[in-house]
Amino acid sequence: MDKASEALLALKPVTFRYKKEIDPARTSQCGLVAEDVEKVNPDLVIRDKEGKPYSVRYDQVNAMLLSEFLKAHRNMEEQQRQIELLTAQLRKQSAAIQKVSDQLETRTATSLAVK
Repeated sequence: MDKASEALLALKPVTFRYKKEIDPARTSQCGLVAEDVEKVNPDLVIRDKEGKPYSVRYDQVNAMLLSEFLKAHRNMEEQQRQIELLTAQLRKQSAAIQKVSDQLETRTATSLAVK
């Protein structure tokens, strides 16, 4: 699934209605066009008896989506850990800067009082 990201990002979801012979109610559907999916990844289509794209292998698309989701989730968790680390470092630096600033103010006040 190394190239799953590329394939998934190239897929173009569409809305469509089946012909009346297939769905008399012509309910609006969401999905992928098998011919378009074939151009992205031929292994993701089911072919008819003549070898033409007939349907999309949504089970495979779903597995790819899950894999990509898990990869993104792990990446997000790592980024969150880095944010927490950087936030802690920033707090320490702010406290150190405040300490130096306070010392500078004290020295300035002391030197002005001496004059």
